[in-house]
Amino acid sequence: MRKKHDSTFRKFFHNPFFKPSTKPRPFKAYSFVPFSPLAMLDPTILTLGGIVLGVAIIERILERWGVIDLVDQFSKVMRFILPVTFYGALFYFFATFMF
Repeated sequence: MRKKHDSTFRKFFHNPFFKPSTKPRPFKAYSFVPFSPLAMLDPTILTLGGIVLGVAIIERILERWGVIDLVDQFSKVMRFILPVTFYGALFYFFATFMF
């Protein structure tokens, strides 16, 4: 047999009988960045970056020494090699990194 609760309209709205028995569950927060920035410290990526930086420094030194024709040849070669290196490193990074 059910229990009968006697209550007025005013009591019902100010103190409801039904109270939720479920507690809010904790949830895991996920980052919008799916990888750690430390993943870029891959030796292959660092080696390619060092080579590109070294070529840029050599080109700047040759320009200061006044060897403009050699600097011009360097820039023509680098105009092709730098994008190929960049996209190759980007492909390597996403191909070897586990998400």
